[in-house]
Amino acid sequence: MATQVTATAQRGSTFLQIAIVLQTLTIFLQAVSAGLLLTSSYGEVLHSVGARVMYGASMLYLLAAVLAWKPGGGSPRSVWHATGFLVLASVQVVLGIAHVPSLHLPLGVLMFGLSVLALARR
Repeated sequence: MATQVTATAQRGSTFLQIAIVLQTLTIFLQAVSAGLLLTSSYGEVLHSVGARVMYGASMLYLLAAVLAWKPGGGSPRSVWHATGFLVLASVQVVLGIAHVPSLHLPLGVLMFGLSVLALARR
């Protein structure tokens, strides 16, 4: 029984780590596509698609945190971090749609830093 709980916790932790890596990567790619947005005709499409992928990665991070916590017996702290991140991602999307770069860009930098920090903690 203890072996099964340990294996479940390890799978949940691995899924959580993969989700954080994916989220961090998608945020970094959003920074790259933001640069392309300023310099090329296809940058807007890439940034728009990337926003959807990044938001999906944030939802995946929350799902992974819940799965690592509840059935895996992990800490609920990851769930709170992932929830906060999903809130930040939601604000980021709203600011992007509203074309408020004075808040959208610094929030993107903050989100990348927080994602790297979450990754470093794992």
